[in-house]
Amino acid sequence: MELIYTTDRLEVQCTSIKAAKKLFGGDVALATSLLARINALEKAETIRDIIVQPTFHFHSLSKKKRDLEGFFAIDVKSRREQWRIILQPLDDNKEPFDPCNIDQISAYVKIVGIKEVSKHYE
Repeated sequence: MELIYTTDRLEVQCTSIKAAKKLFGGDVALATSLLARINALEKAETIRDIIVQPTFHFHSLSKKKRDLEGFFAIDVKSRREQWRIILQPLDDNKEPFDPCNIDQISAYVKIVGIKEVSKHYE
């Protein structure tokens, strides 16, 4: 899949072990796991390849404090860790799907926007 990052800084955090360790306060295990998740996203043909893997815990977001409709998250490491990769499926024109019915589009989504890596539940 093609990954599109919202900022250059985010791209560096997701592709550099040094920057990832800094993001996670020196936690090497989280940094390594982040880079492995990004690698898995890049190697996947479609978003469906990620959805079907239980270890990623792919889930939709709809937090009322923030407008996250159409966004999804996967665990950086595990459910015990609070860190998530927030992503958005994009069409061939690199635009968000509207409406975003992931069950209907998952086999076709080959471009994903990476919005952030955060503890989005806080």
